[in-house]
Amino acid sequence: MNRNLIAILRGIEPQEVLEVVHVIVKAGITQVEVPLNSPSAFESIKLLHDVFNHPIQIGAGTVVNVKQVEILAEIGVDFVVSPNFDPAVVRATKDSEILSYPGVITPSECFSAINCGADGLKFFPASLLGEENLIALTAVLPADIPLYMVGGVGPKNFESWIKAGAHGFGIGSGIYKAGDSSKLVAKKAESIVLSYDQAKYDK
Repeated sequence: MNRNLIAILRGIEPQEVLEVVHVIVKAGITQVEVPLNSPSAFESIKLLHDVFNHPIQIGAGTVVNVKQVEILAEIGVDFVVSPNFDPAVVRATKDSEILSYPGVITPSECFSAINCGADGLKFFPASLLGEENLIALTAVLPADIPLYMVGGVGPKNFESWIKAGAHGFGIGSGIYKAGDSSKLVAKKAESIVLSYDQAKYDK
């Protein structure tokens, strides 16, 4: 089953990342993002890249400059997520044959990012956008561009966002907070997957 869920592990450390991601993958989430403002983030990302194979996708978040993209390309990440839209970052990501998900909020940012080659759009913070505004945007955005909601989204509102046109979600503190045990993460991941499946498939 294809679930468009990205587990955002902000604050995770290398010594715990493998155990935490193992329980997330076991729960049914196959996209994992380590934000670069986490401790020793490149080390954690390389560990995940070396241990987990496809169809698991390993990505980096909070990518804000070209130098970071270059390091990630050497590691071999599958996708790059940014909190903002920076044309240079998007172009460098695509030149490295990595999927690019820049952060956007306005129509101008959306179309500029698409024109730069973005593979999908990250709406952040989604709570600022709101479902009604997303409905309006989907009327003009290309239907084949995945739209990910991040910030203020979770099991309580998956259904309303999906109805509004969201293709997927990035879940941060709802699945992992710095210091969480793998047992707690497993419980949260299982609940998120169950809620997503109910919102997406149980009609």
